[in-house]
Amino acid sequence: MKIFQFKYIVFFVALIVLAGCKDDDSDGVEDFKAENRKALGSSGADILSSDIYQSITLELVYSAGFRPEQSTITDFENFLAARINKPSGINVIETQIEAPDGAPFTTQEIRDIEDENRTRYTEGDDIAVYVFFSNGSNSNDTNTAVTLGTAYQNTSIVVYERTLRNLSTSQNIELGLLESTTLQHEFGHLFGLVNILDDDIHSNHEDTDNNRHCIVEDCLMYFESNLGRSNMEAILNNLRGRQNVPEFDADLCLQDLQAKGGR
Repeated sequence: MKIFQFKYIVFFVALIVLAGCKDDDSDGVEDFKAENRKALGSSGADILSSDIYQSITLELVYSAGFRPEQSTITDFENFLAARINKPSGINVIETQIEAPDGAPFTTQEIRDIEDENRTRYTEGDDIAVYVFFSNGSNSNDTNTAVTLGTAYQNTSIVVYERTLRNLSTSQNIELGLLESTTLQHEFGHLFGLVNILDDDIHSNHEDTDNNRHCIVEDCLMYFESNLGRSNMEAILNNLRGRQNVPEFDADLCLQDLQAKGGR
């Protein structure tokens, strides 16, 4: 039996200290960070299997008032424990930061926020993943299409927490369900789904009209499991009708994960 250890540490990060550390970065430190600055999906097997990394550290970053629900964090831990092989454990740390200025944010601004505030990087036999719960929305949002989250590097995710909270209030959808669905869906992209690097064993289940998403409507990786550039009302109706987060389709997405060393 594999034992997963969940640890919580809250870091209150002063920007002036981070700025000083950033100024002192040497080439060696930048090379070290390069392990977490690769293309989306390129670390899927590293996250899923124990071939190289025996543990995983998840850094949840947020400013005051934008911490995800505790149920979201618990569901996330259970989601990972069911899918990844990490015999030395799953460690969760929480980093509270000053609220970044400049919202709504572009993708480049989200990357800059990560560079300024991320404290955990892949080291030794521990792979690190960063998740930012943003105090602002995505700069491309419109009245009919919004983005709830984006996986944008091999170990980097942004969840647009302000957008989730606004939708939860205005559309009468449970915040924890919105958070968990968004976070788990985006983590599926870190796993490499759907066929991001053309290396899935079931490459024919990618939706040609919605790239990197699954054609199975009940799958976590179906495009309407997460808000995007499509009919927002249809997607909201889909979420309203659910009590639980969708799961990976057992015959397609789940088998793709298992082929990369997952469960």
